[in-house]
Amino acid sequence: MKQRIITGIIGGAVFVSMVLLGGWFFALFITIVASVAMIELLKMKKIAPFSIMGGISLISMWLLLVPTTWFERVVPSHFTKVEIFIFLILVLLMFTVLTKNTFTFDEVGFVILSSVYVGFGFHYLIMTREVPETGLFLVFFVMFLIWTTDSGAYFAGRAFGKRKLWPDISPKKTVEGSIGGIIAAVIVGSIFYLLFPGFVSYITALFIILVASTFGQLGDLVESALKRHYAVKDSGNVLPGHGGILDRFDSLIYVMPILHLLQLI
Repeated sequence: MKQRIITGIIGGAVFVSMVLLGGWFFALFITIVASVAMIELLKMKKIAPFSIMGGISLISMWLLLVPTTWFERVVPSHFTKVEIFIFLILVLLMFTVLTKNTFTFDEVGFVILSSVYVGFGFHYLIMTREVPETGLFLVFFVMFLIWTTDSGAYFAGRAFGKRKLWPDISPKKTVEGSIGGIIAAVIVGSIFYLLFPGFVSYITALFIILVASTFGQLGDLVESALKRHYAVKDSGNVLPGHGGILDRFDSLIYVMPILHLLQLI
């Protein structure tokens, strides 16, 4: 427990500092974090990160991660990010032939889906921080909502939990805990908005609260299902007492793309 607390304080302080700095500092930090998350996924599938296939996987993820405007400045090309990403998919498919199915079609699908999951998830986190004037508040707002949902679900589940939410994936989670997490998010999110009004309208803030709390829990279940499928307890061990990067960012990188697709950010 002591190790978990110390890691949480240090990790939280570093992350909050990077969010406050924003710009290239935050983008570089998130790129490192996303790279570790991608490596964790590759190791789950037993794909060596420092191999040709592993390298292509990381490049695919980086393509989706980097904001388009930044990519165009750094890599002057007539091809778009999406076109290059499609080309890399074709290269991965080619490897199934060259390796005589040592690298399988199943692994190609895993790499593509993992690149989209990690790349777009962290991409929209960077893009949220880049929103003019309100980006800082939006990132902190969503972070607080996810943390509050987790805490609210934990305490409500312990106090009132009876009906299992999804026992085949996460046996400890309950329906009562899930509802308690949403209620806690609405209360804390509303207080946050009262303290820092104006970065969005309250109606928009309320929609963000409900989406972040609900889909944040779903994002956690998605990662739990992934770990259960590959028979691992944690996604990694880079954060002592907390597991891996995906264990800490699973809700955030699931919620951010949804908030952008719904045009709430």
